[in-house]
Amino acid sequence: MSDNSLRLVWIYPDLLSTYGDQGNALVVERRARQRGLDVARLDVRSDQAIPTSGDIYLIGGGEDRPQRLAAERLRRDGGLHRAVGNGAIVFSVCAGYQILGHEFINDLGQREPGLGLLDVVSTRGEGERCVGDVLGDIDPGLGLPPLTGFENHQGITRLGPTARPLANVQLGKGNGTGDGTEGAYNDTVFGTYMHGPVLARNPLIADHLLKLALDVNALPPIDDRWYEALRSERITAAQQPA
Repeated sequence: MSDNSLRLVWIYPDLLSTYGDQGNALVVERRARQRGLDVARLDVRSDQAIPTSGDIYLIGGGEDRPQRLAAERLRRDGGLHRAVGNGAIVFSVCAGYQILGHEFINDLGQREPGLGLLDVVSTRGEGERCVGDVLGDIDPGLGLPPLTGFENHQGITRLGPTARPLANVQLGKGNGTGDGTEGAYNDTVFGTYMHGPVLARNPLIADHLLKLALDVNALPPIDDRWYEALRSERITAAQQPA
């Protein structure tokens, strides 16, 4: 990308956009513009080809059948693989997170191949759904404050050796494996079960994506009072006794 432009791609809003996940694209776009960047945002529907020249790609959550359709079309299209090969950053939520792994269980109860961009495998839990607020400590290597979000999923996601947990939960189920992990990431690809939208509740994750895309260590400061008020409100509410 050039020094003052950002190409932002929101993948399949017609299939994968539950719980306000499209807000993640709005947050990244807004925070980029506040730093003086010229943002070209492209919302790519499921009947359109995935462009390979984007800088940041965002994928939301969805119901089981739309998830299967999205996985089929992304595999057939191949554009996201090529974009990652070109150095693009990907941030995914819930169903989108599962799609980026090696496989997940689809709406037909069958193993569905994922894209293999994250070293994770997702199955379906047999117990209660993971529903409610989540608080967790983000991997110290990312240098980010605690994670806050909302989960609503039946999935269980296990990490392979090349994936690192995005966070370790203090409250909530996260990946559902019982080991306290939530989400996964490698150098350029990120996945989480957190809705919220998660980047509105964790704006410094959005800034981290921008820094990776820009290949810089720091961004100019901006007024974060609104985001901090939202974070404080949600964290305080989650910590209250049930």
